[in-house]
Amino acid sequence: MPHTKDQMQRFIFAETDIRGELVSLEEAYQTVTEQNPAPRAVQHLLGEFLAAASLLSSTLKFDGIITLQARGDGPLSLIMAECDHHKGLRGIANPKPEVDFSEFEDATMQELLGKSVLAITIDPDKGQRYQGVVPLEEETLASCLEHYFKQSEQLDTRFWIAVNEQRVSALMLQALPQQKTDSKEQWETVTTLAGTVTPQELLELEHKTLLYRLFNEHEVRLFDSLPVRFSCSCSRARCAHTLATLGPEDVAEMIEEQGKVSIDCQFCKQHYSFKMSDMAEIFPDQASTLH
Repeated sequence: MPHTKDQMQRFIFAETDIRGELVSLEEAYQTVTEQNPAPRAVQHLLGEFLAAASLLSSTLKFDGIITLQARGDGPLSLIMAECDHHKGLRGIANPKPEVDFSEFEDATMQELLGKSVLAITIDPDKGQRYQGVVPLEEETLASCLEHYFKQSEQLDTRFWIAVNEQRVSALMLQALPQQKTDSKEQWETVTTLAGTVTPQELLELEHKTLLYRLFNEHEVRLFDSLPVRFSCSCSRARCAHTLATLGPEDVAEMIEEQGKVSIDCQFCKQHYSFKMSDMAEIFPDQASTLH
């Protein structure tokens, strides 16, 4: 049975307060890793972050972006993935260039990042930004996310993530606030069944087949899938807005010294450059006073 490509799909267990999400990434994952040449262990962890960000975007009840970011003192100094409400996905990883990653082929997340914390940021288009932080004290991203939901959201949540060079897939189960029945026993049952899933099954089976294999004795309702794609929010206008925060004198001085100001997007490697003739573009409100 063919696997599912670049799709996210919600499902619920009928007559319970348990929901789930499945995500399978292929082209989006490969696009991000092609933009971020890195050792295999780093790219695999980046794949896990991309899958997790996709799953967490399903919790957004408004237009906005959810970001997972970790900075550490280990061989991997930064890793980040973000997904918006349109399921546009992007991510970066910054391994230290002086490190010999041949020693970290099978490294855990803790070994790659060292002492670190995971920041989960929700940035709505309208409204207040929110950030939750959890220490990266577990060996896997899945375990850290489970700890975060238990402590910060008071919601039992489980994650299973599998990744290889071609694709990454993940399964999330979440116990919602009780409304229908006492779901404690049901929660234990479905999480035990989900725990039998193998990385190969996650990576290779289409969503419907995987859910049937795991939960065929339960009534599961599978919703329509949503496409997930690589998408970068950078633009020339955004770069101009960033430069505008420096002020006309500082920008003009930088252009005079270097001939132009260049900005490169870390996510998609797009290059933007601004010359003295672009000052009115950077400072449109002051165009009449610029020379």
